[in-house]
Amino acid sequence: MSLASRLLSKASLSLLLTSIVASSASAHFQKMVPSTNVVDQNTGRTVKLDLTFTHPMTNGPAMEMAPPVQFGMQYNDQKIDLRQSLEAKTVDGKSAFNAEVTLKAPGGYAFYLEPVPYFEPAEGKFIIQYTKTIIDAYDSGEDWDQMVGFPVEIEPLTRPYGIWTGNIFSGMVRHNGDPVPFAEVEVEYASDGSITLPNATFATQVIKADANGIFHYAMPKEGWWVFAALIEDGTMTAPDSGSQVPVERGGVLWVKTDQMN
Repeated sequence: MSLASRLLSKASLSLLLTSIVASSASAHFQKMVPSTNVVDQNTGRTVKLDLTFTHPMTNGPAMEMAPPVQFGMQYNDQKIDLRQSLEAKTVDGKSAFNAEVTLKAPGGYAFYLEPVPYFEPAEGKFIIQYTKTIIDAYDSGEDWDQMVGFPVEIEPLTRPYGIWTGNIFSGMVRHNGDPVPFAEVEVEYASDGSITLPNATFATQVIKADANGIFHYAMPKEGWWVFAALIEDGTMTAPDSGSQVPVERGGVLWVKTDQMN
């Protein structure tokens, strides 16, 4: 092999390893990001949602997303099925979805999504990320701490909209309705790809809740942030071996911060 070929081979290997490290360093999250989290006369009544299974902090790569088991919104304690509003798209060559919803009345709206269980061969377990975000319509200030009844869910203790960059967000991790002492919570920022990480450890922030299941985090940058409380609960049959493997259930909450000018 010539010197040029060896150098090209080493460069290709280096690029591959860098790609693998970058994609594995950040966690994959079920993305459910609306065009706005506050609907008013300025924004209009229509909300567009991006539903992608991806690595937020590294802006990808996206992963295959099947049509969700549940997708809807909760308003005045009533659930409305929105699966008919889903429009298929591709992100990084993988299946994803958009949705468009019109909010006609004042109030707090909880958008929620339950994905099809995803088997992660590298970790030998299934992952189910029960995802929600809260939208306020017409300055109602109501129902911002509502729960939708997922097996694992984050109860907001800080109003999850109208948040300045640098504010501290607090939440309580609940499993089947009960607080989870010392639950692990992963945090990522939805980057547009312009952020350079000092090293791989910065991709996913990891914090622990206290003895009452309560956690706190100060978000240092304007934009969308995701909080995922992770709990192993039950088993499912692995597709490759037929053996029983753990199920990681994540209570996922998307929160937006805005810069004070």
